Amino acid sequence: MSEAFETEDLTVSVDGVRLPARWVRPSADTDSETPVLVFLHEGLGSIAQWKDFPEALCRATGLPGFVYERQGHGNADPLNHWPRPIGYLETEAEHVLPRVLDAAGIERFVHVGHSDGGSIALLHAALRPQGLLGVVTEGAHVVVEDVTLDSIRAARDAFRHGDLRTKLQRWHGRNTDGVFWGWNTTWLHPAFAARDISDRLRAIRCPLLAIQGEDDEYGTPRQVEAICRESGGLTTPMILPECGHVPHHQVRDAVLAVAASAIETWTTP
Repeated sequence: MSEAFETEDLTVSVDGVRLPARWVRPSADTDSETPVLVFLHEGLGSIAQWKDFPEALCRATGLPGFVYERQGHGNADPLNHWPRPIGYLETEAEHVLPRVLDAAGIERFVHVGHSDGGSIALLHAALRPQGLLGVVTEGAHVVVEDVTLDSIRAARDAFRHGDLRTKLQRWHGRNTDGVFWGWNTTWLHPAFAARDISDRLRAIRCPLLAIQGEDDEYGTPRQVEAICRESGGLTTPMILPECGHVPHHQVRDAVLAVAASAIETWTTP
């Protein structure tokens, strides 16, 4: 698509919590019936960490996009305490995300979720919200695997003794400690290891594209297998070779191609 796109930064508020957001829109006017790509970031993510991928996917599809930061991430209001509750992903999917969509005036949409964002997208899809046309996930988790916990422990060591804290400060500033420990301590809590949301997927009716890197350090193909096996809608699995946990950066062109093709199918009348 050669159409020009523009970005607009704004803030939405959910229960008094300030959440930064960004619109990526075609320069030409679009109406409320035009589907919106809603980007949901990873567990240590932010708007900036998507880099220009949202704009690239919007250009490839010709659709507007909406990106926002969850509480405790990037420039959003900080977490009040951590660890997060064991059911924090459900809270984001069932309570926060619907209010963000309402605040932004988004009526028809496709979710594009990475890691935690992918899990949130699946949980929201299980509610069968009106207007949801499909879901693209990258590295989403529906069960907790040993490889996931091993990598999270390694991240804890890198944050304490390596340069991970410094790297995250670039994106999260004052929220750095909260965003890391709010994620790390929750995932390593013994009660979290037993989490399995695969049975929730049976309520999904919209189509899904489940993407995962073959070398994902945070999960195995078991995640994609569970998504495709349990979902009640049409599913397409995509395991990408020579790719880790961040497909949209590590094999960008492949993700753009497969995601744009799926989204075009879902959104074309």
